[in-house]
Amino acid sequence: MLDRPISELSKPTRRLPDQRWQIYPQKPEFAQNLAALTNISPIVSQLLINRGMETPEQVQAFLNPESLVLPSPLEDFPDLAISLELLQNAIASQTKIAICGDYDADGMTSTALLLRSLRTLGAQVDYAIPSRMHEGYGINKRIVEEFHSEGVGLILTVDNGISAFEPVARARELGVAVIITDHHDIPQKLPPANAILNPKLIAESSPYRGVAGVGVAYILAVSLAQQLGETKGLIQPMLALFTLGTIADLAPLTGVNRRWVKRGLQHLPKSNLPGVQALIQVGGVQARGDEGAEEKIANPKAKIQNPKSLKPEDIGFRLGPRINAIGRIGNPQTVIELLTTDDMGVALERAMQCEQINASRQEMCQQIEQEAIAYVETQYIASLQDDRVLIVVQPNWHHGVIGIVASRLVERYGVPVFIGTYEDEGHIRGSARSIPEFHVFEALEYCHDLLGKFGGHKAAGGFSLPADNLEMVRSRLIEFANQCLEPQHLKPLLKIDAEVNLNHINQQLYQQLNALHPCGMDNPDPVFWTPNVQVVEQKIVGKGHIKLTIAQNVDNQEYKIKAIAWRWGDYFRLPPRVDVAYKLRENYFNGNTTIELELIGVRLPIQLQQYFASPPTPSSTTFEYNQRQYTCGFYKNGIEAELRIKNSEGKVLAMQPGHIIGLLGINRQNAKEVDISQPQYDSIIQAALQALSVKS
Repeated sequence: MLDRPISELSKPTRRLPDQRWQIYPQKPEFAQNLAALTNISPIVSQLLINRGMETPEQVQAFLNPESLVLPSPLEDFPDLAISLELLQNAIASQTKIAICGDYDADGMTSTALLLRSLRTLGAQVDYAIPSRMHEGYGINKRIVEEFHSEGVGLILTVDNGISAFEPVARARELGVAVIITDHHDIPQKLPPANAILNPKLIAESSPYRGVAGVGVAYILAVSLAQQLGETKGLIQPMLALFTLGTIADLAPLTGVNRRWVKRGLQHLPKSNLPGVQALIQVGGVQARGDEGAEEKIANPKAKIQNPKSLKPEDIGFRLGPRINAIGRIGNPQTVIELLTTDDMGVALERAMQCEQINASRQEMCQQIEQEAIAYVETQYIASLQDDRVLIVVQPNWHHGVIGIVASRLVERYGVPVFIGTYEDEGHIRGSARSIPEFHVFEALEYCHDLLGKFGGHKAAGGFSLPADNLEMVRSRLIEFANQCLEPQHLKPLLKIDAEVNLNHINQQLYQQLNALHPCGMDNPDPVFWTPNVQVVEQKIVGKGHIKLTIAQNVDNQEYKIKAIAWRWGDYFRLPPRVDVAYKLRENYFNGNTTIELELIGVRLPIQLQQYFASPPTPSSTTFEYNQRQYTCGFYKNGIEAELRIKNSEGKVLAMQPGHIIGLLGINRQNAKEVDISQPQYDSIIQAALQALSVKS
């Protein structure tokens, strides 16, 4: 009868996201005790335990970062003293200083921060940023020689330079002093600079260990201003730029980053920097409860919800991309002028340029992503589990945006992604993004003899290579991936903090979670899950998002809540019953504030998964539904188990886990496809599962 797999007969069905759910072990007694000692709620206490905090002292230091006793940066950074001396001497003698920055948000905010502060402190200073299109990342010999010809006596790198041995050696050969400020991983051979400031060179226990390039620049600028006794009016503008760059670069929000970013987020909305104000205006500030605003879920990618106190997602999704877009496909000078001008008219003009270029960047990303997915699905999908890494190289892609596409491919396929495009017939340049178990920089070092330039850290990197070496690099990366990755690693990892029933989701819980802010890298937004909810409404909105309402019965009472799943159009329609994982978001509409869910994970209910993984014994039974008799059971069909439900007339409904299309008929040849998420089919499936559960 129904003896061939559904997948052979039905159209391709959209499965659920293929994720690894890692739910933190709950420690209710420990959490209760820690909560009592620190005067916080048990749920927040459990979340802090999940983030590695075990003592009241650790909790207090986290919740109140201003209480952290910081060592002097001079104690932790061995070369800071000589860096300050070089800068003071250059200012005193009016020696020309040149900053060599980078074209991402971290590099551009670092460049602007040091330009503003050094000019204010009386330095004669200019800058250069290498061309992303023609030169790639980092200081190079052309820039060094150009600086020298212009009479520069001191070069200051920001967010780059730690791997630039030859350009730095050339500068020293020409008699130009060099201070490297960078935060990228340390190569085997350090450049011969006069001073190197890099948090990767200091003690792991230092609170400064996690600063990004803009953090190193901030420490250098503040230390210099303090030594010169000229801090008045300098700290707040630098803090604003530090906050923008740190969040946009996804630096960990722990240690001093948490302390300074928390300050910066409070200060940013009232910053006296015209560029910051212009960015906030153009980025779309929407006050709470704007009357007449179109109702929408609290989309961090839409409007900045409350200009009185920004959150990291306001920068990560609204301000940061506008800065980054310039570095990707525009001229970084636009951002430097935006962030260094004191003229509001110029600032607004530059901010509008950022807006327009960001719109172009979005379109470009979407097109390249679609092309990349089509290429992967036809060329590499069959070998992905064996290769354990994805290397995608195509001509005519803009290498300014392929890093974003790499991140989306990691999200989709759950493997490290190296994506590249041809600069010319003989050379490829690319970007890499990773999963937690794979170290990008170590992977690139494993291929160092086949590459041109490369750099980065654990999660991301950039590289170039001769086109003739592509297949050898591919083989080498597959070899490396197979050394460090197991098959179980090849699914996107979803870390979940705690289980919560829908009746506990309210404004009070949301307010308690504010204690954890600012959230970001190494201090993620809390993720909760709720089992076996019913999807009562769902529709596609915008560019492939699913807007839905879910319900849960708790103590014979139904609780409903609205939710959104960004860019999940491929998974529409969701099955009628699922486990959901989500973050909480506020939605403001007509003066009302409601809490809604941002779905980031969904799976078949664990009970249903267990049925299909190991069907109960006996694996068939009879049951009654709506006063009619049925038989049901689990059957092996292809590689998957299949649930079949048969009525007294011999008609069978067959379904496989994760599919929303089932087959209904007397035999498979003449069976029709039906949407089993429809209530009439869902109800009988639930009744069959219940009967099998009772029988077992």
